[in-house]
Amino acid sequence: MTDRRRATLPRLALLVVLVGAVALLAAGPPREHSRFVGKTVVVTGANRGLGLEFVRQYMEAGADVVGTARRPEAAEELAATGARVVQLDVTDDASVAAFAEAVGDGPVHLLVNNAGINNNSLPRDLDRVERTRRILDVNTLGPLRVTEALLPRLLASGEGATVVNISSGLASITNSRGGSPGYRESKAALNMYSRNLAAEHRESGLLVVPMSPGWVQTDMGGSGAPLTPAQSIAGMIAVIEEIDADQS
Repeated sequence: MTDRRRATLPRLALLVVLVGAVALLAAGPPREHSRFVGKTVVVTGANRGLGLEFVRQYMEAGADVVGTARRPEAAEELAATGARVVQLDVTDDASVAAFAEAVGDGPVHLLVNNAGINNNSLPRDLDRVERTRRILDVNTLGPLRVTEALLPRLLASGEGATVVNISSGLASITNSRGGSPGYRESKAALNMYSRNLAAEHRESGLLVVPMSPGWVQTDMGGSGAPLTPAQSIAGMIAVIEEIDADQS
């Protein structure tokens, strides 16, 4: 690899993390002819917020969507999309194994690791170590568990199979000003996992990217956020459609 190529890759990785947020304001709805029409798309944490909106827009685009929820019986909005709903707790090895079996033996073309928690999702009396442990288990080890479980199906789908790990601008080491203990660390680690996974499977054609959704009006982002879930997901889908090996 040339020195110029080495210098380019870090910039591309950073670009992919940030470009999702940058594209949001300009992007319209998913393009009419998605590359995932008729193909299998798996979205974790799909019972609300960004995950639910991912499911809605990929269903509209003509994909065969599998959406996960810890309690499928309570995921009424997800069920209403017409997607296949499968139980999944990303922190439970047995649940992940059962989920992978339920997805079936067919190829998976896109995996969106969206399930995540922040500090507000946990009891306030937890100390920093236990808080960080729980957040890492969901936000970092969760995507690792799910991706490893579905990896044979992703690789079976051929070149262009894609793993999208939902990250955050709070993962930036350079821009960190403190706060959100545990959450920042979990997303920074997720970015590194994405980078390693991409390098390990570059020859197979698997595409791996971490993406920031921007600041969005969800339970996690709050009502004061400038972006709606529909805007955020439309922007990210526009980026996902154009990802190539140079950005993986």
